[in-house]
Amino acid sequence: MTTIAITGAGRGIGLELTRQYAATGDTVIALCRDPSKAKDLADLAAGSGGKVSVQAMDVADDASVKTAASSGSGSIDVLINVAGVIGGEKQGLGDADWAAWHDAFNVMTIGPLRVAQAFLPRMAAGSKIITVTSQLGASTWPYGGFYSYGAAKAAVNRVMRSLAIDLKDRGILVGLVHPGWVKTDMGGPGADIEKEESASGIRAVTAGLTPETSGEFFKWNGEKHAW
Repeated sequence: MTTIAITGAGRGIGLELTRQYAATGDTVIALCRDPSKAKDLADLAAGSGGKVSVQAMDVADDASVKTAASSGSGSIDVLINVAGVIGGEKQGLGDADWAAWHDAFNVMTIGPLRVAQAFLPRMAAGSKIITVTSQLGASTWPYGGFYSYGAAKAAVNRVMRSLAIDLKDRGILVGLVHPGWVKTDMGGPGADIEKEESASGIRAVTAGLTPETSGEFFKWNGEKHAW
């Protein structure tokens, strides 16, 4: 039996990943900041036959993450970092919102490492840590703007590459995935793909990760993403 822990499981891609993994018979630990506001997740868990358990966890809060990680003793086969924020509405050259910058880095750069550190005692050789990142964090992204969001994603790419190197001898694999421009609350209705397609692709990338590709950056469709 495979156990999957997913952050940001209350909505969007995280919720869809939870739905898809549970549908295939996996056990899912659905981690979200405020379960009382995640009705769709609660309904999914209630109808999952025990496949989905919901746990409160704020990836930006160290105590919250440690409490969630220590609340169970079972092994974690796959940890997927999905939780994210937009980085504030003011992301142009002349209108930076510094508080939003700090929040973006705390959630999307420090958060995934904070979560990985907390859950590592429950992971063994063959386990996988996947972080949902963005094409905006690649140096190949040809547009300006999105300063805080893009910077936080670029930083987490480097963090996860370092983590892959440091965990190599322990046999724990690390991957980065650009989910596509997805029709979620964050991506908006004009985005390119549905969350079902994105989640399915992320699952395929996760399943296909090997020691040889640990630390690599992929697109949801399985192609490698230029950094």
